Amino acid sequence: MPSVDRRSFLGTTVRGLAAAIAAGPTLLGRANAGFTDFSFLPDTLFLTWQRDPTTTMTVQWVGHAGEHPDIFFSAVQSPLARFGPGGGSAVWSAAHTTARPFPYTDLLVFRAELTGLTPGTEYQFRIGSHAENYRFRTMPTKATNGLSFVSGGDCGVNSHAAAVNVLAARQDPHFAVIGGDLAYDNGISPQAVLGFLRNYSRYMVDSAGRLIPMLACIGNHEVIGGYAKSREAAPLFLSLFDGLFRDHTFATLDFGDYLSLVLLDSGHVAPIGGEQADWLGKSLKDRAERPHVFAVNHVPAYPSYRPADSTGAGNRQFWVPQFEQHNVDIVLEHHDHTFKRTHPLRGGHVHPDGVLYLGDGSWGQIRAVNGPESRPYLAATGQAYHVSLHRLEGNHRYHMALDESGKIVDVCSSTKRPMHRRPGGYRHAIASRPRPN
Repeated sequence: MPSVDRRSFLGTTVRGLAAAIAAGPTLLGRANAGFTDFSFLPDTLFLTWQRDPTTTMTVQWVGHAGEHPDIFFSAVQSPLARFGPGGGSAVWSAAHTTARPFPYTDLLVFRAELTGLTPGTEYQFRIGSHAENYRFRTMPTKATNGLSFVSGGDCGVNSHAAAVNVLAARQDPHFAVIGGDLAYDNGISPQAVLGFLRNYSRYMVDSAGRLIPMLACIGNHEVIGGYAKSREAAPLFLSLFDGLFRDHTFATLDFGDYLSLVLLDSGHVAPIGGEQADWLGKSLKDRAERPHVFAVNHVPAYPSYRPADSTGAGNRQFWVPQFEQHNVDIVLEHHDHTFKRTHPLRGGHVHPDGVLYLGDGSWGQIRAVNGPESRPYLAATGQAYHVSLHRLEGNHRYHMALDESGKIVDVCSSTKRPMHRRPGGYRHAIASRPRPN
């Protein structure tokens, strides 16, 4: 990792973290960004994407049509979710708001997709005619100045998940990726989902007062029965995220000309092999030349806690060969409730031209971990609630794991493997940090 880039990267992160700790569990940037009228702050409000992140944004919240008639009624009956460029005297446009049932409740999921936006631009929006303004930014079409996002999984609704939310937000990421088991609702607990959304809505606001969009893939605790079920067994997850997962519980999302996320279903609704594996091969082939390709899934191919001979067997059979063939840079994995980083792997063995697997899902859940001494594919492990920060600069990626207290657990970097040199050409540099106890 170039020392100057690394120093700047670490310094920015640590300064942001210190500010978060000082601020504590508050509404973060909203109060100092002009949000002074709290007469209507929907406590489950969050942003996500269904389509192009450079020109669209989807606004969602859960509520009851009768709770705030001047807000929710208007949003349901007329196109009153309004948006416009941030700052100055805005020229407001209208976006139609739809409502659908939130399963097992008398609540509704409200959704408005804002389209025709300008890439790399800050916007403000308000819901109805009397609500305060919120802010967000669209993604750029080119990552000329570098950008960052956070990732993790296995959140739940507890103080640790809230603390990691605070930590994640203070890194000022462009967005967050959560790799399954968001609320631990098991497909049947709307209250768990509402608790998760309230935590996210309250804390995932950056230092400029902008809402941080959330992307998610499905995990076993989103599904009644966990594995090999139908879409109907994931009613709560899909009530929020079927805009992206319209036909399948796997999807790709492309960011300008620099980043692709490949969001996978590790056997919860869609089988790992068959249609999903065929789709994965084509999707990766089409994106093999992009500077940054991240795959995201819940159950890990290379676990740090569960039995390595059985967990992730389908991933290793159907997905891993395609990751290696089609120039995937990073695979973000979860489910085991630890911190882990593998060595670069090819065919399950350490290889300088291999694929790096990061994560293991401890945003709000934690358990003991198996170390590299028992699983040679592991490079670093730890028992810590953590979030990963990823920064993209040109063809280079920098990855930092931060524990709940803000301690740096691990830092590493990776560089795009040139297609003409595959299977060679992958460079991987590690800057070690003390592991948590």
